[in-house]
This record gives sequence, structure tokens and C-alpha cells, in this order.
Amino acid sequence: MEEAQRRALRRGRARLVAALRVAPLWDPLEDRGLFTRPMVEELQSAGSRGEQARQLVIDLETRGKRAFPVFLSILRDTGQGDLADMLIEECECPPAPPQLVDPRPVELDLCGEKHRKNVSFPERLSIPVQAESERPQTPPAPAQSLAVDKRNRDLVYELKADPCGHCLIINNVNFRRDSDLLTRGGSDVDCRKLEKRFKALRFDVLTRRDLEAKAMVSELRKLARQDHRALDCCVVVILSHGCQMSHIQFPGGIYGTDGKPVPVEEIVNYFNGSNCPSLRGKPKLFFIQACGGEQRDRGFVVDCDSPGDDAPGGSLESDATPFQALLGNVDEPDAVASLPTPSDILVSYSTFPGFVSWRETSRGSWYVEMLDSVLERYAHSEHLLNMLLRVADAVSAKGQYKQMPGCFNFLRKKFFFACK
Repeated sequence: MEEAQRRALRRGRARLVAALRVAPLWDPLEDRGLFTRPMVEELQSAGSRGEQARQLVIDLETRGKRAFPVFLSILRDTGQGDLADMLIEECECPPAPPQLVDPRPVELDLCGEKHRKNVSFPERLSIPVQAESERPQTPPAPAQSLAVDKRNRDLVYELKADPCGHCLIINNVNFRRDSDLLTRGGSDVDCRKLEKRFKALRFDVLTRRDLEAKAMVSELRKLARQDHRALDCCVVVILSHGCQMSHIQFPGGIYGTDGKPVPVEEIVNYFNGSNCPSLRGKPKLFFIQACGGEQRDRGFVVDCDSPGDDAPGGSLESDATPFQALLGNVDEPDAVASLPTPSDILVSYSTFPGFVSWRETSRGSWYVEMLDSVLERYAHSEHLLNMLLRVADAVSAKGQYKQMPGCFNFLRKKFFFACK
């Protein structure tokens, strides 16, 4: 979608939310290829008519070059030509002049540091995973111990419930023959490790195996619709083949056993504040063992001959699949983020977007092996971002074929697991 068209949708959003009749739009939006049936159902579940209209206008920006003219045509066909005319007028208006920004860094007095430093904060977190910065605390608490200071209540999520939350593990191993996706040998090893680990971390663990795309969505929605008010957090783990998909917030797609992908950002958004009110303000953690892109063919296999890996006779497999471009139903690569930044969410990827993720048939994936090991050693003393740094460092040093885990972090506080 052209920038002028995106700008018109944003400028006209208030009027569209107030006046747009969404009910007659759903069928033509699907019939003309702008949205799939699951996408339409997701929009319909957004809430009131106004909330549905707001979400529709936001999502339209991601529906490709045809989205704007087709939407105008549908508006006229459904007797809402005045709104179409308004959008055309907004599209022809020049953009507002950019505001000048003072490029000078702001000097902050960070508690606990001996010297002042100039600190500039990026607008978005980068990948790979970065440890969160220490926040300024005023005034300091000189009499407190290090342990009490580290777990300052204002900076740490509280995990008091037992169990502290649900943990859903989706483990896709065997894929339909017509999907052209190979069996994921070693994934059951990963699954057993993570079942044991999250039970030890006081989670109620539920495992689902070999789910098609619709069944994956069903299980995720079922979990999101549960009442989490008595719990403190939620964890979702997905072990499957993956692919690169265009996106707004979270990259990548995860394959069901039928070879159909589910976008990662769709998975995450089932648990946002709008769709899962009982998890508002609570940490939602996603761990994804799947490839992030097209760097390798489906199920590419190589011998494990790296001197640093002590697995004789083992083999490595990739969970990669080529980039998928589904005609008419994929976000434009040039789409810009227009949704509010999600809060209390962390998505940990086994690999940097666009690259493969290696799995050993006898010992499981590099990522899960290191994640389990780090959680076992450090979960009682370190917060999650520090541990993910350890995982990234360990995985990046393995093997002849390289892999770099990373994460998108939108947590507001430090997260410490509650160990038994």
C-alpha cells in the first residue's frame, strides 16, 4: 500500500470508527481476497461495531497494494460512498511537515553508576536479544541487600500463584505427505525437556502433538479464553517447521502438520489485552523453535561434524522452509507498524528472522537444549533477559552451521521464574 493511502486511512480513522457500517463489508472483503475467513472472524470478535471498525482500518494497511482501491469500491457498493470520498480527499492532502527533533542525547543520572553517561534509547528493541537497561531509582536504598534491591517490587513481575500460570506446548513432529515437510526427528526430545522444566518452574503444562493449522489456532484461542485472573503469567511453546512471512510486529510463521502456516503475530495477538483481558498487565512468554526464513530448503539435512559438538553419529536438520507469498492474503513487506506497542509480551525465537534453526535428531534442537540447560542453572537467580543472553551466546558458538537466537521484548519489568 502506498504511503499516501496509509496516511489517508490514519487521518480518516476517527470518522470511519464513528460511521462505518461493518456488517455489510465482511462478505465482500472475503470474496474479493482482502481477508480470509479466519481473519474476518477475528475482526468480528474485536468487540463493538466501533472496535471492529477500528481494527479493520488498522489491518487494511497490511493487506497489499490492492487493499485501498478495493476497499473504496466495497464502500460504494454498500452505500457508504461518502466515506470513500472522504478517504480520497485525505489521500490527496499533502503530508504534515515533519517536526524537528533535538538530536542531542539526554544526560541521565543512573543509580548505581559512578559516572554520568550520555544515553540514547532506540525506538524499537533490536534483535538479537538485549539485556534490559537498569532503570533510574530515586532515591537509592543503601541499606537493602543486593537480592532485595534486584527484586525491587516496582521493577519485577510478582509470581505468587501456584501454579503461577498455564504452559501450552505444541509439538509438531509428523507432517502430511502433501505438505512436503519432513518429520522433525528430535522434537520429542525437546518436548520432554520443556515439559519437565516448566513443571519444575511451577507451571500447569499441557502438551498437544501433531496439530494442523486450524487445530493450532483452536488450542491457542482456547487457552486465551480461559480465566487467568487467579494466575500470574502464561507461557506458549511451539516446536514445528517455520517460514518467513511479512508482518507488522512479530516476524515468521509456524506450520501446522497440514503444511499451512499460522503467523507468529496472529498467535501472539490472541493473548493481547483486547483478546485476553484476564492476562492484562501479566507477562506472556512465547518460545518458538522453528526456522525464521528461506535460507535453507525444507528439512535440509547435513552431517554433524563440528568439532565442538559431542554427539557422535548424530545429524542436524533445519526447520526452514522457503519464503511463502500467498497471493492476495499476505501483508505487504513495506507495511508500517500502526498498532500500539504490545505490553507484557516476550517472543523468543530460536533463530534470527530469515535464517534456519538447527535440530539434532538424537539430542533435540540447539536452542531448546541450551534454553533448558540455562533455566536449570540460573532460573533461581537471574531474570529472563539475562538468561536469554546466555542462550544466545551458547547457541551462536555451536556447530559449523551457525544459528543466532533472538527475541522481541515488550515486558515492562524484570521476569524471575518461581522455582520449586
